Amino acid sequence: MTMVSSRVVTIPNLLSLLRLLLIPVFIVLMVTEQYGYAVLTLAVSSITDFADGYIARRFGQVTRLGQLLDPAADRLYILTTLLGITIAGIVPWWFPLVIIAREALLIGLGLVLARHGYGPLPVHSLGKMGTFCLLLGFPVVLLAAAFPAAAPIAAPIGWAALIWGAYLYWWAGFAYARETVRVVRLARVPQEAGSDTLDS
Repeated sequence: MTMVSSRVVTIPNLLSLLRLLLIPVFIVLMVTEQYGYAVLTLAVSSITDFADGYIARRFGQVTRLGQLLDPAADRLYILTTLLGITIAGIVPWWFPLVIIAREALLIGLGLVLARHGYGPLPVHSLGKMGTFCLLLGFPVVLLAAAFPAAAPIAAPIGWAALIWGAYLYWWAGFAYARETVRVVRLARVPQEAGSDTLDS
């Protein structure tokens, strides 16, 4: 069983913070059409995403802050990157709508859980794999746009990663929905049992 500490300053947390700080850097690079540097920024962000999880598990640096900071950084990074490459015309508008709709689903599930006194559900492995594919696909499709000579190879690889990532993202979303229904039903059983006792 993984031990969760209350430490704040750890290498994984600093890497997650770095990923957050790179978001405005990426925005500026996209606005100024410096796609080559934007690719580099995305690559660094993707590496930090992999590294913080590995270090946290390998060296026992899993923290409560990290459990909140890492997925928050992932979501902000994914949504910001999606908007950036969509506005630049690198991906069509339907793709970010697919990802944003899934995020809306998770927000709705979070509200349902909060209403019943539960916190957010643990991150699902399918969601992690989906995030990994998206974080891999973003810099690759941007690489194809920044360097046309690489497009014949980079574009198919990037799009394969993005589509697979979106599929896994939604698969995880349905898994979260199913788990939310299960948790809410379990919460209702004691209430109904208590109600029956009072009525009797």
